Amino acid sequence: MDLKDKVVVITGATKGLGAALAELFSKEGCKVVASATTKQKLDDLAGSLNCYAVQADVRREEQMLELADQTVKRFGHIDIWVNNAGIRIPHTNLEEIDWDRAHNMLEVNYFGTAYGTKAALKYMKERGSGTIINILSTSALQGRAKSSAYAASKYAARGFTESIRSEVKGDGIAVIGVYPGGMKTDFFKEQVPEDYDKYMDASTVGIKIIDNLKLDKPEEEQVIRRPAV
Repeated sequence: MDLKDKVVVITGATKGLGAALAELFSKEGCKVVASATTKQKLDDLAGSLNCYAVQADVRREEQMLELADQTVKRFGHIDIWVNNAGIRIPHTNLEEIDWDRAHNMLEVNYFGTAYGTKAALKYMKERGSGTIINILSTSALQGRAKSSAYAASKYAARGFTESIRSEVKGDGIAVIGVYPGGMKTDFFKEQVPEDYDKYMDASTVGIKIIDNLKLDKPEEEQVIRRPAV
């Protein structure tokens, strides 16, 4: 895919992998629509990258639909939609899980992906083209001790991704699942892993995602493991 002038929507775009992707897509000449919940951070990002910023919460279906509507109103269509927004809670034994936080994590990691995909497909189906990228995790490939709540949210998003890919087969729409390993982001500020220094930079992961998009036939399931694994 030639990325120049492509219209790209990114949720969770103000930090971590989302911010890295916003910068990388901008450098490719894309028209980037950055979305997140914090207005000041969005304004700062829009100022530094000259992208279009839309404040929205992925947990709210109507706000994802409005994000898509505003994008199309400004640029005419959507080429690429990246469901990047995601959160985690500290790894802990099942008996010690904070279930209020676990429910909120599911709202972001699974329902946020579902709502974003629905909003994108509204316009992609009309046009008969488009690419949806769901940022999942290697935790969606293998369960780990003390990671039951987080892994469950990512397994749900993985099942959704695979199902939607089959659902839109023949509609001219690609659905890509990306499974990154550990990245050096604020994701781990509450509980820093012992081997954090071996984690990948978000920009490294972002480059691999974009390189895959540039292929004549991008991988639908892109696993990006850190070198130490």
